[in-house]
Amino acid sequence: MEDNACTRCGACCASFRVDFAAEELASRGGCVPDGLAVEVNQHSFRMRGTDHASPRCAALVGTVGTRAHCGIHEWRPSPCREFGPRAPLGLGDEACARARARHGLAPLA
Repeated sequence: MEDNACTRCGACCASFRVDFAAEELASRGGCVPDGLAVEVNQHSFRMRGTDHASPRCAALVGTVGTRAHCGIHEWRPSPCREFGPRAPLGLGDEACARARARHGLAPLA
């Protein structure tokens, strides 16, 4: 995994609900470990911990803003792959800034 502020921050992993298609689960041919997901309905699942009042994805390791990373980075669901200023097409720039602000962090340059 590339070492940069985006992949070390973790603010997004402790700010948003993460829902994804059931087909992304390992047991259904995808990569996301089943034990880290909860069923929303027959077609979608949610990363465990992201629906709490103070969300924190169960796959997040470390301290947000200091040294945090995704423990399943290579197996993370599609919403996580598409998020952030370093993601393809720069999706999530504003959401990234909101997540970082929620944790008292400045936006990424």
